[in-house]
Formats: sequence, structure tokens, C-alpha cells
Amino acid sequence: MLYALALAVVGLLESMMTASIVDDLTDTYSNKSRECKGQGIANIGASLMGGMAGCAMIGQSIINIKSGGLGRLSSLAAGIFLLFMVLFLDAWLKLITMAALVAVMIMVAIITFSWQSLADLKHHPLSTNLVMISTMLVVVMTLNLAIGVLVGVVLASLFYANKSRSILAVRDEVVIEDEHVTHRVHGQIFFASADHFIGLFEFKKLADAITLDLSDAHFWDITAVAALDKVILKFRKLGVDVNIIGMNDPSEKLVSKFAIYDKPERQASASVGH
Repeated sequence: MLYALALAVVGLLESMMTASIVDDLTDTYSNKSRECKGQGIANIGASLMGGMAGCAMIGQSIINIKSGGLGRLSSLAAGIFLLFMVLFLDAWLKLITMAALVAVMIMVAIITFSWQSLADLKHHPLSTNLVMISTMLVVVMTLNLAIGVLVGVVLASLFYANKSRSILAVRDEVVIEDEHVTHRVHGQIFFASADHFIGLFEFKKLADAITLDLSDAHFWDITAVAALDKVILKFRKLGVDVNIIGMNDPSEKLVSKFAIYDKPERQASASVGH
């Protein structure tokens, strides 16, 4: 089961990467969803007939395009010719030495490798370079593209979380005569930035009422909603009236479903639980 899942992930990843590269080389657009569905149906059919699963190949596709094969006929011709050799020329194929095949694959790797990417390393952000190099090293060490991509995705997610946390800010707009303060929140609020969000507020009674302007903020998960609850309830304990404005629709749906600041019965149960 695990091997089948790993093969499916690797096949889909390589097909998607191949499709993106081919789109760039040919200035065309391909339907990635249709590619995935077609590959899945074909592999299921091949397995039912005792065949081997397959996927798009980056090296062969680039060689094909650079050789002038830009249409569907080129891929069909390559497949039919390969099938013909396997069925009728197998005795001749056995005469080809492994060294010759290795040499061919080395040349394919040299031709398909983007050498410009090495020169671009000094211009890219450090986090991007770390993700790319880590993914490459993990793939080489494990010989498993799925593990390499998983490591790359995890690292990219961590870097993004750290970056999003650092740009979170709260700006105050004070109106003394009305005893009112408006806190304008800017940034993404989620599990990594929730504590930082709470720490941006000074829980002192500077006014009788405050407004949280969330026009430039987005709440992503339950941890973010819990942080909003804590901020509002802390101000209410100080006798400050809190009003929320500007929340976008996705955030509002999440907050209305999981927040407790506007649900006294859930506040009571939460207090009992603690």
C-alpha cells in the first residue's frame, strides 16, 4: 500500500513538473487536471492487464521538444516505436551494453539540467536556496522523489510561517475626545503568529471602547480564532467595549463558527474546563 502510494505521488509530481516545463518551452497551456485523470485511468488499466504503471518523463520530453517534436504525433510515434522494439527487436536490444545506456542517460541529464539555476542562487532568497538544495540532497540520498518533495514542502511551509509571523502588525488610531481607540491589524494570523498577535496589544484601559479593524488581516485556523477570543475577553475584563469591523468573508465564517467571545454559554463551559 505504501509503495503504491509513493509511486502514485512520484508519478503525479513528475508529470506535473514535466507539463509545466513543456508549457514554458512551447508557450502553451496544458490542463493539469486532465493530465492527472488520464494518467490515473491509464495506470489502473495497465495494472489490470498486468502492465507497469508510468508517468510523464522530464528528460525524454525535453529531448523530444528540442528535436522538433511538438505535437501529439511525436509522443505517439515514440510510444509505438518503443513497443515495436520490445516486441520484435528484443534480441537486438539485449546486445546494447549497460555502459552505453548509462552514457545516454548522462547526456540526457546534462542537456536537461538548468545550469542557469546555479548562477541564480546568489540572487535568490536564502530560504529558497535552502529548500531547493535540501530537496535535491534528500532525493539523492534516499533515491525517493516523494520524500524529497515532502521535505521541500515542509521547509517551505516553515519559512512561510516564519515570514508571515514577522510581518504581523497592529497600528493604533486614538480619538481622545470620544474615549475611543481603533486597532488596525495587518497580516496573517494562524498557529505560528497567534501568540505574537496577542502580544501586540497592551491590555490597559486606555479608552471606554476600542475597535478592531481587521480589513487587512486574515484568520486561517482555530488557533487564530482562539487568539482573537483571548484579546477580546481580556479587554472586556478591563471594562472595555470591543467592536470588530472589516473582517473578510472566509475569516468571518471561521470566527462565527469557532469563536466564543460572542457566545456566553460556551465561555462558561470553557471556564469550567479550565
